[in-house]
Amino acid sequence: MVRLDPDDSFIPVLVDHFGRDNIIVVKYAMGSQPISRWYNDWVSTDGTIPDLRGDLYGELMKNVAHEIAGQTISSVTFIWVQGERDARIKEGEVYKQSLRGLIDQLKSDLKKEDLNTVIARLNDFDMEDERWPHWTLIRTVQKEIAENDASIELVNTDDLNSGFNANGDKVIDDLHYTVEGYMKLGERCAKAAINLIDGID
Repeated sequence: MVRLDPDDSFIPVLVDHFGRDNIIVVKYAMGSQPISRWYNDWVSTDGTIPDLRGDLYGELMKNVAHEIAGQTISSVTFIWVQGERDARIKEGEVYKQSLRGLIDQLKSDLKKEDLNTVIARLNDFDMEDERWPHWTLIRTVQKEIAENDASIELVNTDDLNSGFNANGDKVIDDLHYTVEGYMKLGERCAKAAINLIDGID
């Protein structure tokens, strides 16, 4: 999410559909971080509670509070592009309850029970789970969460990590998305958000 610039492809799609004065976009991201730094009640598979828990979420909410102060908010859509770190450290078994908990946490704090969520599913970087053991597990969890909740839409990213990266190197099924991939990711997340807001099945 850190490498995705909302101004490049995400915001323009929303502006074209809703108009610039009708949207507020707040981005807060930090690379290579586990979901534990977003979900306040996260507990590891073995019952361990980390020293840092929910701290990034706290910073996000400070930014959100600043941006929406004095505004009337009709709908909120949460864009979630994360999961790599949890796949690497083998915490996939608690990922479903953690992501669901994070979404509920947002609903409560923003007082928006009708909050929408867009999940960019992990790409096809490690489909054999050879390098990051819980890669396919988290992909499956992300899909299951979206399939069982009409307010959540899943964005496919499997075709966004082959091509040329920011250094000009050609990559195939890379961990990160290509330059073009990030542009398409922004567009897809925006279109998914529009579908949810407009109530399109």
